[in-house]
Amino acid sequence: MIPWAKPHYWGREVELVNKALDSTWISGGSYVEALEDYFVENFDKKHALATSNGTTAIHLAFLGAGIEPGDEIILPGFCFLAAANIALHMGAVPVFCEVDENTWCMDVGDLEKKITNKTKAVIPVHTYGNVCDMDALMDLAQANDLIVIEDCAESLFSKYREKYSGEFGLISTFSFQATKTITTGEGGMVITNDDRIAERMRLFRSHGMNREKVVYWHELPGHNFRLTNIQAALGVAQLENRSQIIENRHRVYDLYKEKLGKIAGVQLQKINTNVDVLIWAIAVKLDVDQFVDTRDGIMTRMKNMGIETRPGFYASCMLNIYSAHKLPICEKVSSTIISLPSFPTLAEEQINFICDSLESLHS
Repeated sequence: MIPWAKPHYWGREVELVNKALDSTWISGGSYVEALEDYFVENFDKKHALATSNGTTAIHLAFLGAGIEPGDEIILPGFCFLAAANIALHMGAVPVFCEVDENTWCMDVGDLEKKITNKTKAVIPVHTYGNVCDMDALMDLAQANDLIVIEDCAESLFSKYREKYSGEFGLISTFSFQATKTITTGEGGMVITNDDRIAERMRLFRSHGMNREKVVYWHELPGHNFRLTNIQAALGVAQLENRSQIIENRHRVYDLYKEKLGKIAGVQLQKINTNVDVLIWAIAVKLDVDQFVDTRDGIMTRMKNMGIETRPGFYASCMLNIYSAHKLPICEKVSSTIISLPSFPTLAEEQINFICDSLESLHS
């Protein structure tokens, strides 16, 4: 079976994890600080806070931004919906907008229609590594005095007009989950330039305590969103080999583009010219009329051929946990996307086999 994802150790992962263990600093420690320092130094932000995972990073960002019960946040209806779920936990109201039918990222024109006097924040989610139209989005947000919180869980090292995704929002979040470009197993990061927000997030991340003042004095009702030093050591080792990781992800994507571009009925995600993309997951939209089965049927057939795939994210309008709404483009995109094995150590022979297998299912 060719798995959909497969983590890889590129260099000193085992060595640095063992050093973290030997140091006895297995909760906080120097590797957590080194991971945070990397983001401060490379993402044009003054503050970086490591978190236990990408979802707690979003939660921390919402707390730092002062999202309150009844506040509306707008996000795309087709994406991984962690931000929407956190909004519900906080008593905020997730409002969903359409995505562009070709880029699968937030449609800024539809976003504008969803703004009300209750809207507090906009959450661009950079799906599969593509980057939203940040020029139009930032102009709209500024005109309406809205907070922008970028969800960069899938777009680490992708760029928009020569700037990294994550450099645009007031607050931005990342994920280091096992399948992500840089992994700590589970883990996340929040970055911002705002001193007040950063201090507020530091308190919320660790029980609301400022240990530099008084231990066990709670200044606010905080959480424990901290990343362990052991996990951070894994991430630091991965970052040491980021050039190799990036190079191999580009190699895999380029091979897929060459092969898939020749298959009728297969549409790759559109990447606009102002985006320098580092694809996290290879996804294609299928014209099922040209295939022998439905999208889900094709996935089953490929599994029987020894290839693990994933469907597109379920659109928000298809899920009962959210208030009823209609997003026909999101629903269409969701029901026709198949995500192929995407890990950076895929061999050319494996990619050829995957593409040939998909092509063999033409009607």
